[in-house]
Amino acid sequence: MLAAVDHVQLAAPPGSEEALRAYYTGALGMTEIPKPEPLASRGGCWFTAGPVQLHLGMEPDFRPSKKAHPGLRVTGIDAFAARLEAAGAKVVWNSELPGHRRFYSEDPAGNVLEFLEPDAG
Repeated sequence: MLAAVDHVQLAAPPGSEEALRAYYTGALGMTEIPKPEPLASRGGCWFTAGPVQLHLGMEPDFRPSKKAHPGLRVTGIDAFAARLEAAGAKVVWNSELPGHRRFYSEDPAGNVLEFLEPDAG
């Protein structure tokens, strides 16, 4: 029986860790958590915020997916979108999911991230 999602793994090009750290800790407000040995020697970085963990692994021939993405539930979606835009991230609103407000953005590697909040009304 499935109990929960432990983490979501995303890929990025080798050497992009500093840009990813700036985005995930600065723009998204996540906390970096240390990768356990021997995984740390592979590069990449892991982040957490509450029950959410995102792991960024290095992939030599990385190409960002145009469709696959994690959907991340947020509170205060307008303020969250403004925070991302202030950090220089593109925010693309989408109204096609009934009962939710949502937008898409991309991390520095080009990974698509969906941010959504149930509609209050």
